[in-house]
Amino acid sequence: MPASFHLQPLLDLASTRTDEAARRLGELVAAERDVEQKLKMLEDYRTEYHERFVQAARDGLSADAWRNYGAFIAKLDDAIAAQRKVVEQSRARTVEGQQAWLAQRTKLKAFDTLAQRHQHAVARSEARQEQKQSDEHAARRGGEDA
Repeated sequence: MPASFHLQPLLDLASTRTDEAARRLGELVAAERDVEQKLKMLEDYRTEYHERFVQAARDGLSADAWRNYGAFIAKLDDAIAAQRKVVEQSRARTVEGQQAWLAQRTKLKAFDTLAQRHQHAVARSEARQEQKQSDEHAARRGGEDA
């Protein structure tokens, strides 16, 4: 019976943690994409609203309408600035998630390398044992022939 790999529980744990880190990274990437889309939507809406303001100004605006456009554009600018911060934070979390996944993957590779070395050592040991048995068997047959 081949010797079991005594670090197998750690290999299994590293594999589980790598899978969890990959899943978490996927969630972070999706969240980053969502907040970036929201930022783009706000920026597009601000551009569109500003164009309407410019057109309305060409057609003539009352002082109240002018203030209303300006106030709304200022609110959009504030929302855009806040959303940019959200995007920056999301990007930072994604980078942290990538680093966590890479660290887990590195550990998994290390344990996997040890497991492969163990398997090779077991295979070499079994091969030597089989060769020894074969040699002993051949020696016994050779002694019977003499």
